[in-house]
Amino acid sequence: MDQPTVGILHPGSMGAAVAACAATNAAAVLWCETGRSTASSARAARFGLTPVAALAELLERSDIVISLCPPAAAETLARDVAEHRFAGVYVEANAINPMRVQRIDALLAPAATVVDGGVVGSPPVNGKTPSLYLSGPAEATARIEALFANTSVQATVLGTEVGKASALKLSYASFQKTSRLLVALAVGMAREHGVDQELIEVASRRADSYLAEPEYVAKTAARAWRWGPELEEAADAMAAAGLPPEMLRAAASTLARWHGVKDDSELTLTDALDRLTQP
Repeated sequence: MDQPTVGILHPGSMGAAVAACAATNAAAVLWCETGRSTASSARAARFGLTPVAALAELLERSDIVISLCPPAAAETLARDVAEHRFAGVYVEANAINPMRVQRIDALLAPAATVVDGGVVGSPPVNGKTPSLYLSGPAEATARIEALFANTSVQATVLGTEVGKASALKLSYASFQKTSRLLVALAVGMAREHGVDQELIEVASRRADSYLAEPEYVAKTAARAWRWGPELEEAADAMAAAGLPPEMLRAAASTLARWHGVKDDSELTLTDALDRLTQP
């Protein structure tokens, strides 16, 4: 099979790194520079992605398009793609709930073939090897598996039902992201009473406790702008399954207190906890 041309929408920290892995088995990886920030341009250049001026050009030249953007933008982006009657494979890899993926599938049909994708793990740089779970039509998921063969992205097909991959992603995110938020709340309360070091000592006696590693709190705060909307998506999925969504909605509301420290790598635990006390 000839190497495909791939389009990435858009080269954020995850999208650019995933696209760079796809380049291993692709003829070219394109990105649309119109309306993107200088940071996106620098990131795309660093990962060796090929710029094009317009979305129409990217879609016309691409056999496969991968959508990796903030959850709130996923359907708007899919609508833009649908307007151009894209006829290739569209990998909906955002952290959105299964119902939204199915809406996007219907939106792009019958011209495009939609593959549901869910990325679990950190961007594939510095030795990190995230998993890309896939579900959808067998021929299309096989093409995406081949695209990431022998790269740092571990592609795994879950089946032919669009929605399965997103369900797995959000099920994991519901635990993984909320548990780190509970650490912030526990350490914040302990610090208020001068027993934060004792709390960490108690937690360190147990294996694999986030509570014993409060340095993750600052990292959580810096990612809150992405994690909050993701947990709102997970809450919608919980509600659709007949499960109570309130805990995840509360977690998303708590994350909103860190909205002003987007991607701040210099943030300290003290700064993060202080911000958490300010509505």
